[in-house]
Amino acid sequence: MRTETRRPQRSAGRIVRRVVLYVALAVMALPFVVPTVWMIASSFKPLNEILASPPTLFTASPTWAAYAEAFAFQPFARQYANSVYIAVVVTLIVMLVSSLAGYAFARIRFRGQNLLFLVTLIGLLVPGEVTIVPLFQMFTQVGMINTHWPLILVTAFAAPCVLATFIMRQFFIALPPELEEAARLDGLGRVAIWWRISLPLAKPALSAVAILTFLASWNLYLEPTVYITSPELFTLPQALTRYTDAYGGEMWNTQLAAATMTVIPVLVVFLIAQRQFVEGLAHSGLKG
Repeated sequence: MRTETRRPQRSAGRIVRRVVLYVALAVMALPFVVPTVWMIASSFKPLNEILASPPTLFTASPTWAAYAEAFAFQPFARQYANSVYIAVVVTLIVMLVSSLAGYAFARIRFRGQNLLFLVTLIGLLVPGEVTIVPLFQMFTQVGMINTHWPLILVTAFAAPCVLATFIMRQFFIALPPELEEAARLDGLGRVAIWWRISLPLAKPALSAVAILTFLASWNLYLEPTVYITSPELFTLPQALTRYTDAYGGEMWNTQLAAATMTVIPVLVVFLIAQRQFVEGLAHSGLKG
């Protein structure tokens, strides 16, 4: 009888804890969800309804005019493609470089290893604004201004790559060394072990690196503003600031429509790899 009375009490306690947890999570999610919902809903509003007082969340007469205007006002499709291909190229480069560097720091023992890794991590502490002037001068001398090369090279070998290297190193350290020892007995070299054994097991960490790097490249604003001057070469963050009328006023409905379309690739990437993303971040902190 005692065990029968305890089980309902325990199950009721679990239900209460879950309800409290879900309510708390819903409350904490409101500051992130409400602005996104307002942005999407306002992109279908006429301009006068966006500025109406008191404000309304949804409109009674939704329209797609702002979305059509976003493509007609400037080469938005070309700018969208620019951001997509730059983010994809940067992500692939960072995944390759960080997996190689992270594996080397985790598995290869050499003199000064810890010092070199510390120097690498210092790259996270250097703001991009500090190096923008010398980098601009360097790219000017080699004729890369008003091209996409600075956006690719600076992002691929700067702070996003350093963070990715740290994540990959921590993940490789957590892998059992017995796996590599067995592969070495079979005659595999260092590169073959990295490619055939370690890299397939590092899919969660690679997913975390891919999402973080894609976001870093996708949201770049300072670098495109400095290096790019032609509208057809703009990326999306730079393009979003150009939706102004002849008097310099903001075209809010058009800008919100364009901003809504810029969120789609980020959501797609995260929804595809969200489970691996969480798992990769969890494994990256197991060992130091």
